[in-house]
Amino acid sequence: MDTSRIKGSIPAIVTPMTDDGAVDEAALRRLVDWHVEQGSHGIVAVGTTGESPTLDHDEHKRVVEIIIEQAAGRLPVIAGTGSNSTDEAVELTRHAAGAGADAALVVVPYYNKPTQAGLYAHFRVVAEATPDLPILIYNVPGRTVTDISNETIVRLAKEMPNIVGIKDASGDLNRPSLLRLELGEEFIQLSGEDGTALGFNAHGGRGCISVTANVAPALCAEFQEAMLAGDYARALALQDRLMPLHKALFVETSPGPVKYACSLLGLCSPFARLPMVEIADTSKRAVEAAMRHAGLLS
Repeated sequence: MDTSRIKGSIPAIVTPMTDDGAVDEAALRRLVDWHVEQGSHGIVAVGTTGESPTLDHDEHKRVVEIIIEQAAGRLPVIAGTGSNSTDEAVELTRHAAGAGADAALVVVPYYNKPTQAGLYAHFRVVAEATPDLPILIYNVPGRTVTDISNETIVRLAKEMPNIVGIKDASGDLNRPSLLRLELGEEFIQLSGEDGTALGFNAHGGRGCISVTANVAPALCAEFQEAMLAGDYARALALQDRLMPLHKALFVETSPGPVKYACSLLGLCSPFARLPMVEIADTSKRAVEAAMRHAGLLS
């Protein structure tokens, strides 16, 4: 189980769609090639940014397959396979393993608000179903309501060999230091927030599963490489360039702003499925200004 490649700038890739709402497979393949060319260190398929809530299971599986096929081993692919149904999470994780994913990203179950005991049982069952596939816990309490505790994370990591890391989007910068003390530097810690990734890595993280890397992959890769090399002065300079974009891409609920930004670069249509709608004109102007600040638009 080689997890050494899971680090750096890992875009949670958008799922391109045509203007009538179908998955745009050709655009998706081009997008994967672009990320390889731009220096991204990995790709997350069908995360929240990839509109996992509104893809049906067949579409979800097909998007994972396309990204793995197109990546062709050039960078690791982490498949989003979480659900608030444990049975569905098992099904999607088994599919990802069979399709050749390098790892699975399994979100904390949302809406039904399980206890810590329920979270432990959920992740244990998923891990046991795919013992040879590395699994990353995805903690994003802003969307799931539930926050998995450090104690539950430590218990799972110590008992389940294939639970190898976490994407944490809680914004709690105490967490990476506390988990590092409990689980060591081999436990993979990835930021789930672009804006706090600098601090997160300083506390022991080794990368970011990023929204911003969808539109600024080369800059995000350079930013992460600077931190991995210990060059925090260079990283801070890049942070100043990227920070307005980190903020603007959440001026409305993601992926609305990031899909609009991608459309400005000619990468895909801005279309997102309902209940996501086209972002407001004021939001478009904010995204455009941030892209200009980053040097992405003239």
